[in-house]
Amino acid sequence: MSDWLIETNRIRIVKIQRVKIETPKVKTFFFKDKLCSSAKAGQFVMVWIPGVDEIPLSLSSFGANKLSSVTVAEVGEATRTLNKMSNEDIIGIRGPFGNHFKIVGKKALVIGGGTGMAPLMMLIRNLLDEGIKTTVVEGAETLGELLFLDQIGSLAKSSFEVIFTTEDGSFGIKGVATDAAVRVLSSRKFDVIYACGPEKMVRKIYFLAKKYKTPLQASLERIMRCAVGICGSCVLGKYKVCRDGPVFDHMQLKGLEEDLGKFKYSFNGRRIAI
Repeated sequence: MSDWLIETNRIRIVKIQRVKIETPKVKTFFFKDKLCSSAKAGQFVMVWIPGVDEIPLSLSSFGANKLSSVTVAEVGEATRTLNKMSNEDIIGIRGPFGNHFKIVGKKALVIGGGTGMAPLMMLIRNLLDEGIKTTVVEGAETLGELLFLDQIGSLAKSSFEVIFTTEDGSFGIKGVATDAAVRVLSSRKFDVIYACGPEKMVRKIYFLAKKYKTPLQASLERIMRCAVGICGSCVLGKYKVCRDGPVFDHMQLKGLEEDLGKFKYSFNGRRIAI
């Protein structure tokens, strides 16, 4: 194992520097960590909540003011405990792990659902910094669950367009993100599609990308314990998401059509329907 990987895989104890409430059940936690400050969009970290568990979380920001962040939705004991923490509380960090989104072409479509927007925010900033004409579709169940509205608003540029969808119609277009994606893809040509969100959503986007012959890069989630490809808890087809992902391109996803958005493995290793 290389010195770099050993250092990356070592737990570093950090203090929470700031907590931002995004929605009633989602918060962003900022912390200082040298390795995370040089991460790339799409990478993730393992976050240790003392006395509870260690969980994988995508980095939602890094580098600004030497702070990095993770954005956390309450879905279980570990995330509930983390979301009760505040400034000066202690957590452990391993990582960053995995590969990252790659910038290609001149016109990009970015599609995020729910907390899937977290790893996409730094990608969006990178795309705009590179002068890529960017269209963003963000979907949630209701207005109160849309993430990063303030950040997205601050990114207004001539090369940037955002489309919001809510399932209840409380903001933007009524429907889901894939509905808006269909309308956009049927009327415009893009060089690349980036996506992150519920795996069923990613599956739909994969087939849309296939239909419109547009390269796709999608970030996937799986149960992760080791983050270095040893434990096998994150297996998806022939891949281990922590080691081979979490970002997969359309050629890799082609070999996962039978499982993508349909099956995953539980904590005890059982294959279960999504």
